[in-house]
Amino acid sequence: MPASQFLMLAAALFSFGVYGVLTRRNAVLVLMSVELMLAAVNINFVVFDRVWADQIAGGQIFALFIIAVAAAEVGIGLAIVLLIFRNRRSANVDELDLMRL
Repeated sequence: MPASQFLMLAAALFSFGVYGVLTRRNAVLVLMSVELMLAAVNINFVVFDRVWADQIAGGQIFALFIIAVAAAEVGIGLAIVLLIFRNRRSANVDELDLMRL
């Protein structure tokens, strides 16, 4: 399969993620949109690694690092959202002025 199909898929996923981050009000949905963007970046890394096919497989290694960062982001992000939800009874991003000084 040509690489352009995978790159178009990654562009669509990234676009959906950006749309979700910009329009959603719920913090959990914003985190899910960020995960969509990270998945699109992973697809790009793997596709470019397969196209250039070098010896060190740098794209696949970067994709593994991004998966680890995404897992940490989900764990910490959801913990923060749950703590804010316990205090405020709302997970809306517009109402999150709790961390302001």
